[in-house]
Amino acid sequence: MANVEIYTRNLCWFCDRARKLLNARGIPFREYNASHEPDRRAEMIERSGRKTFPQVFIDGRHIGGSDDLVAFDRSGELERTLAKAS
Repeated sequence: MANVEIYTRNLCWFCDRARKLLNARGIPFREYNASHEPDRRAEMIERSGRKTFPQVFIDGRHIGGSDDLVAFDRSGELERTLAKAS
């Protein structure tokens, strides 16, 4: 099973969208909420080079934010990436 990680914050519509997509696909993920753990924001920026939420990683590979995740899913890459990890 792939290691899927998502950095989020409270009251973030894009974070909700990314979580909903992962849940709809039945993809388990580890969530790091920077609203509860402020140090996670700096960690996310260091890993992704981006300051916006959410940021998604699969097996350490940076996928991007919510729009990037949706595009990754629509292109079929999400399914292929997860299949390779199985």
